Amino acid sequence: MFRGVSIVNLDAKGRLAIPSKHRERLQEMCDSHLVVTVDRDRCLLLYPEPEWEVIERKFAALPALDPTARSLQRLYVGNAQEVDVDAQGRILLPQYLRDFASLDKRVAFVGQGIKFELWDEQAWNARNEAALNDAAIGDLALEAGLGSLTL
Repeated sequence: MFRGVSIVNLDAKGRLAIPSKHRERLQEMCDSHLVVTVDRDRCLLLYPEPEWEVIERKFAALPALDPTARSLQRLYVGNAQEVDVDAQGRILLPQYLRDFASLDKRVAFVGQGIKFELWDEQAWNARNEAALNDAAIGDLALEAGLGSLTL
């Protein structure tokens, strides 16, 4: 499981260093073969390739004539790109994906279990601030049975 936030710099060529704490695990899991795609929240999702393949199969199984299913396939699978970690521990993010997520210099590299989210640092901070003030999150936590969870 991937967890935690690291702020990393995106260089002028679009290369992003994978935080060192995750490199060995990614090497073991997927020989450093990753897949990056867009997310509706205007961030990027970064998956170890085997985890992405499970999701991709689920997208492929959606009904081909359903317009909503086709939109999801186009968004997530259509924008997916394979990226490999280089010898310096970096990945090269295609320009159109950097533009989509407004990634410029400082990027929040956020562990989310089986995947990572890549956010512009300011957008990540704004999302966190909004979540702290969102009453619906408390309601959802209660519905999910997390009300008795001690943090």
